Amino acid sequence: MATNKIMVVDDDSNICELLRLYLVKDGYEVVIAHNGASALDMFASEKPDLILLDVMMPELDGWQVCREIRKKSDCPIIMVTAKSEVFDKVLGLELGADDYVVKPFEMKEVLARVKAVLRRSSADERREVREVSYENLYINMETYEMRVCGQAVPTPPKEMELIFHLASNPNRVYTRDQLLDEVWGFEYYGDSRTVDVHVKRLREKLDGASEKWELKTVWGVGYKFDVKD
Repeated sequence: MATNKIMVVDDDSNICELLRLYLVKDGYEVVIAHNGASALDMFASEKPDLILLDVMMPELDGWQVCREIRKKSDCPIIMVTAKSEVFDKVLGLELGADDYVVKPFEMKEVLARVKAVLRRSSADERREVREVSYENLYINMETYEMRVCGQAVPTPPKEMELIFHLASNPNRVYTRDQLLDEVWGFEYYGDSRTVDVHVKRLREKLDGASEKWELKTVWGVGYKFDVKD
């Protein structure tokens, strides 16, 4: 099995070295960038399997880097930040980050999150051909492709897994906690707000595609993929 390559992006060389030591010990290949601009260059040349991305950096901050990478790639991104306010966490998720770690962090937690995110996005989980289609919507979980009105729509892995899970069980209502458990898995350390953020991003991509189905909020309960008779 090929070694996963992790790109660490942080302007603090001590944090970079700490992460590198533990990640290498855990069997990962590690490349390091110390600012946002060099991170974008390195991303293009190194093609990492996952990015640990600091927020507060010179030249380009982590939000800008995340936004630029999401324009062209679904590579998993874990934000590593001292900004612990809920607003900052939600902003990271809205920009396309898959998870976040707040400084100061425990290395065991970082490693657990890295493993969980890689496992969710790994090819091993995509071997079985799984697809679902409705009017103007096609989702293929083997290729992690979503087409809306015939056009491919770039969609991060977690959003893809969420819409596939809901669309595969039409008209079934899921609570946020059920979705966290069944889509994110027990390893996830976040809260139910994460589900709301991902649903919001999906709605932006699905808006106006069809009148025969919709990603619907069931107030006081959760969400469902509502299919009209």
